[in-house]
Amino acid sequence: MATRLLKRAGVSNETCEQLKRHHIESCKDLLSLTPIEVMHAAGMSYQKASELLQTVSKAIAPPVSTALELWTQHLCFSTSLPALDKVLRGGLPYGTITEVTGPSGCGKTQLCMMLSLFATLPKSEGGMDSDVIYIDTECAFSAERLVEIAQSRFPDYFSCREKVLQMAGRVHLFRELTCQDVLNRLERLEEDIISNRAGLIILDSVASVVRKEFDTTLPGNLMHRSNLLSHEASTLKYLAHQFNIPVVLTNQITTHVRSQGSEGESGFVTAALGNTWSHSVNTRLIVQYVDSHKRQILIAKSPVAPFAVLNYTIEKQGICIDADQEILYKGTDPGLQPIRVQTEFSCNLTRPVD
Repeated sequence: MATRLLKRAGVSNETCEQLKRHHIESCKDLLSLTPIEVMHAAGMSYQKASELLQTVSKAIAPPVSTALELWTQHLCFSTSLPALDKVLRGGLPYGTITEVTGPSGCGKTQLCMMLSLFATLPKSEGGMDSDVIYIDTECAFSAERLVEIAQSRFPDYFSCREKVLQMAGRVHLFRELTCQDVLNRLERLEEDIISNRAGLIILDSVASVVRKEFDTTLPGNLMHRSNLLSHEASTLKYLAHQFNIPVVLTNQITTHVRSQGSEGESGFVTAALGNTWSHSVNTRLIVQYVDSHKRQILIAKSPVAPFAVLNYTIEKQGICIDADQEILYKGTDPGLQPIRVQTEFSCNLTRPVD
């Protein structure tokens, strides 16, 4: 919360402009100064400077709430997939980060586009009636596919061109192809959320630019990568909590190599970016292959839902889950959950779940 801009903490525009001349723009910038330094920078009395520090400090202090308040105010954003919503007890919780990880071609971007579409729908249709900020780091977003999903999934609502154009205009796409570009975008996201009245943030994908730019075999790169990811995670957590909106990220996969002497296979595929990153997300959904047509979505980590497995297919209308299928519940380690990848489907796949 300390990264919040001063004008978002109740500081007057005149004072903000005065402090900006001294490169003091965020609450963190201000609170790192003494009252005397603030007095000189803002051109005010010592008493006024002390009062300003106290005001900003109170503005960014985390509010105290009770378990009862959290329980009665618990809200979720529907995924438009009833079977998945049922397991997640309503959908993706507001104010938290949800990660979708899995191999290429399993439908991560398809799910992100579906969520974007659903967020723009009016509340009478089950949506949020809000705009979406979509950060694309892999150039995977397709406006044509978004429209196809909309018209196939909600044919009655999107029967007229005007509603299709209105929906597409509410999804604000930012293509950021380097780590610094992504970081700069996240740091400006607070203003974007306010100006666009956004109710959903999507980052597709968090791993793409990081893995391209950081060779972790080189000295110091692993630490720099960890610092960058920590910064991104803390910024997204702040935005999710501050505006009480869901944040959805996609992640890639990597091969986890077992240590010498351990039993079982020498290695298996799991989510990228390591266990430290996995602790930064509140909910982790894993998508994986079953065969050339069928895939599975696993609830691998959730504060409210048990580990569960659901089969799905990708159709013209997006991801489709049979609501009548039997849901498999099973315990697991969410940090190192093995993921099945596309191979010769006549052969065994990596560590089958069922």
